[in-house]
Amino acid sequence: MADKKDQASEQAASKENAPAVKFIIQRIYVKDSSFEAPGAPEIFRAPYKPSVNFTMNTKTNNFEGSLYEVILTLTAEVKNADDKVMYIAEVQQAGIFEIEGLGKDDMSRVLNTTCPNVLYPYGRESIDNLASKGSFPTLMLAPVNFDSAFEQALAQRAAQVAEQKK
Repeated sequence: MADKKDQASEQAASKENAPAVKFIIQRIYVKDSSFEAPGAPEIFRAPYKPSVNFTMNTKTNNFEGSLYEVILTLTAEVKNADDKVMYIAEVQQAGIFEIEGLGKDDMSRVLNTTCPNVLYPYGRESIDNLASKGSFPTLMLAPVNFDSAFEQALAQRAAQVAEQKK
C-alpha cells in the first residue's frame, strides 16, 4: 500500500515540475495565393465535367524560440472531360503558433497535425473563393484527417528505414 502511495506522489510531483504545455495561435494569414485559367475564355464553352487533382503539403519554420510558422500549401488542378486544364488554384495558408513544453515527438505531432487542422478550413475557403472569382462553380474540398496522414507518413518512413537496413 505504501509503495502505491509513494508512486502516486512521485508522479504528481513530476507533473508539477514538468513545464506547462502552451499552445497559442498568434496569427493566421494567407502567405501566397494564385489562380490560373490557362484556357479561358474558350474553356467556358466546354461542358463542365471536372476532375480534380488535389495536393497538399506542410512546411514548418522555427523562429524566435517558441514561435513556429506552419505553412499549409493546398493546390487544386481542375481538368475538364477532355483532360484540358480548366484552372489551377493554389493557396499557402500560414499561421504563427507559440508552442512550449512539448518533447520532440509531441512537438512534431502538433506541428504536423494540430496546426494544419487549424489552417485547413481557411485554406479550403480560399480555394473555393478563388474558383468562384474565376467564374467557376464552387469547389468544396473534403475534410482531411491530418492525424491519419501523419501516422501513415511515420509508417512509410519506418518501412523505408527498415528497407535500407536490409
